Amino acid sequence: MAKKKLTDFRPGQHAHSIRTTISKSVIWRFLLYLPEGYGRKKKLWPLILFLHGAGERGEDIELVKKHGPPKLVEEWDDFPFIVLSPQCSKQEWWSPDDLIALLDEVIGRYSVDPDRVYLTGLSMGGYGTWALAVKYPDRFAAIAPICGGGNPLLVSRIKHIPAWVFHGARDETVPLQESERMVKALKAAGGKVKFTVYPDAGHDSWTETYKNPALYKWFLRHRRKAKG
Repeated sequence: MAKKKLTDFRPGQHAHSIRTTISKSVIWRFLLYLPEGYGRKKKLWPLILFLHGAGERGEDIELVKKHGPPKLVEEWDDFPFIVLSPQCSKQEWWSPDDLIALLDEVIGRYSVDPDRVYLTGLSMGGYGTWALAVKYPDRFAAIAPICGGGNPLLVSRIKHIPAWVFHGARDETVPLQESERMVKALKAAGGKVKFTVYPDAGHDSWTETYKNPALYKWFLRHRRKAKG
């Protein structure tokens, strides 16, 4: 199909719009945990999408097991979720569009309940959690950002998504204020948000969070809701 040519040649500055399509090929490295009983039972399983921090970027997938759910599934018996743990390339940042493409691939290939997809991440992954949820507000049943932050002007888009936010009061890497302003904006928008601050914790507010069974019970109490 021939491209349409711009035909407005008036001198001066004028408003224009052009529709175009951009495509790219992405190779993801990721860990995927399947629960005990997967494949033997005809059921759809809840899924946790976990986003690691900056220290686990690179090409060594074993780094992703350092913290969070991909670490816990090798220690806990009968973890009742599929766990998807992608690895971000060195010097890169989490891309919401790339992440949602990976999530779609996994949902299409595995027995995932699309109404019970949960999103969580720590530090860089905490920022990624906020960004991904805001960009795709109809995809997640609940989110749990840990020591992250984002743009508070956008959180009204996820006021329908239950959020449990975690941060250490003595965090010198990502200041507590980063989470506080997101929580404040979400509450002001009418969102359902819980906020846990560990008074003695520094940047590592994730170890206490992810080892707490209450987080996973909280996830399972929620199913995806329509915006509005």
